[in-house]
Amino acid sequence: MNKKWECYEVDEEKADYMARKYGINKLITRILINRNFADEEKLNVFLNPTRKDFYDPFQMPDMEKAVTRIIKAINNNENIVIYGDYDVDGITSTTVLKKFLLQRGAKVCEYIPNRLKEGYGLNKQAIKKISENKTDLIITVDCGISAIDEVEYANSLGMETIVTDHHEPSEVLPNAIAVVDCKRKDNKYPFNSLAGVGVVFKLIQAISQRLNLEEKEYLKYLDIVCLGTISDIVPLVDENRVITKLGLKLVEVTKNIGLKTLIKMSGYKTIDSTTISFGIAPRINACGRMGHVEEALKLFFTENEAEAKAIAKKLNEYNKERQEIEQKIFKEALEEIEKNDKEKEVIVLGKEDWHHGVIGIVCSKITELYFKPSILICFEEEMRKRFRKEHTTVLIYMKH
Repeated sequence: MNKKWECYEVDEEKADYMARKYGINKLITRILINRNFADEEKLNVFLNPTRKDFYDPFQMPDMEKAVTRIIKAINNNENIVIYGDYDVDGITSTTVLKKFLLQRGAKVCEYIPNRLKEGYGLNKQAIKKISENKTDLIITVDCGISAIDEVEYANSLGMETIVTDHHEPSEVLPNAIAVVDCKRKDNKYPFNSLAGVGVVFKLIQAISQRLNLEEKEYLKYLDIVCLGTISDIVPLVDENRVITKLGLKLVEVTKNIGLKTLIKMSGYKTIDSTTISFGIAPRINACGRMGHVEEALKLFFTENEAEAKAIAKKLNEYNKERQEIEQKIFKEALEEIEKNDKEKEVIVLGKEDWHHGVIGIVCSKITELYFKPSILICFEEEMRKRFRKEHTTVLIYMKH
């Protein structure tokens, strides 16, 4: 593959000055200047972000509507259901919003679909079940932006919906009370790369401001928000960097018994993004992949150390099981590729007993190894079951 190198000219005098002033390596200073951090105010926010560097949450689309409706639900003692996702971003989003609303006196519970039985996002069967529990308001977190039919179905059952999401919307938005998503075409919010839990953080920040609460009432959740942000592999720049920088400091002294226990059992001694990415996230994700997402939620809500240890142990076991299944599928896939598909432009493989909570990881590894788009399919009940990466129809990984 031919590569074209572009070399940027750097103001060496500026680089020397900034390196001395901020106490950073000159090579790093050059890189920062080339990445548009020559402005000292911007560089200072990048290097030393504070809670004052968060944007006004009411700049987000429909934030005003969402806050007004949620406060009404709290005041009227309405039944609220948080509808989440089964990955780390979805679990942390659900945790943060539920904990915050419970402290405001709300009647709130959660629903997270089973990955193996229901798949991603809202589904009508789940909505019907939620309706039967006399729910008044559904708040989606890390999902919902593409749930046009499902939101209409909820409307037909007499429930209202607030969508909070960070994925790309289609041309038509769900007919919800509010659709809070910075990737909307009419978005005016300064940053559009928040994780789902980042959007939830902005929601609780907005509610706190409306209710004249102290800043600590939403800032105290930054340990969990930071976990979801890093795990979702969003770019750690701008507001995500503020969340991560402040959040990692809170993780070091976290009061969440479950998180503290899981960090200890992961074996990592230093609290940084590596600990989150490789120590914590895989264990939480394993719950969703193996169909036990409720265990991860229990971990974040427990106030009992013995229970936290027992749950963390289960998470370790799920992760180990996931790794073993992953290795088995990967080995079988490699054997098939070397035998039949090595020279093909696109790798397409399928087998009946491949675990569809795990094949996405294997698919990604195959693309990395062969530098080709790859599709892995699991056959179930005599029909081809399709899977998703970032909520597309099949698992297709492409690299250029």
